[in-house]
Amino acid sequence: MISKILPKLHSEGYKFIVIAVILTIIFNTFSNFLGFVGLVLTIWVYYFFRDPERVIIDDNNYLVSPADGEVIKVEEVDGPKELGLENKKFNKISIFMNVFDCHVNRTPCSGLLEEILYKPGKFFNASLDKASEDNERNYYKIKDEHGNQVILVQIAGLIARRIVCEANKNQELKQGQRIGMIRFGSRADIYYENYRPLVKIGQKSISGETLLAKK
Repeated sequence: MISKILPKLHSEGYKFIVIAVILTIIFNTFSNFLGFVGLVLTIWVYYFFRDPERVIIDDNNYLVSPADGEVIKVEEVDGPKELGLENKKFNKISIFMNVFDCHVNRTPCSGLLEEILYKPGKFFNASLDKASEDNERNYYKIKDEHGNQVILVQIAGLIARRIVCEANKNQELKQGQRIGMIRFGSRADIYYENYRPLVKIGQKSISGETLLAKK
């Protein structure tokens, strides 16, 4: 019960909590109102960096959501040219995370992490089409237990300024495992083959729990 009210904090959040608390104390020396504003800011920072436990299905006939947020795209596209897959067709699901969503990302399936590729870029609104090609982003190329390629892309947004990667190349991943986070508003794209999508545009997703696609 307590863990639902006060979920675990991601390690990236501690320094921001400290900064917010110090600002709250300083604000409060000027007025109670500013102190209250600082308190609200501190609570929001804690809420943003929350890292709640999730119930993982642990079934590789499904792909689970890598992010909390709203499904904004379900489509067939060419693969990412950054990974040399531009001549291969994939299904793609895009999930937009606003500043109130949990920003800890999880792997959609178990498998071998064959490649990690970081691409610096701009900071357009992550919901725009061009964000997939122009924004700062990090690619995770995974070979699932069926031998299929599943690619997760973390995309920084208008406010987000840092992508955090918590995985290593050639690491064996478990479905729903924490793989990193993106700070302050962003997007996750998942490219996959040989799965059937289960979600629709506008649907809300929960990282590690929502079933995105099925074999």
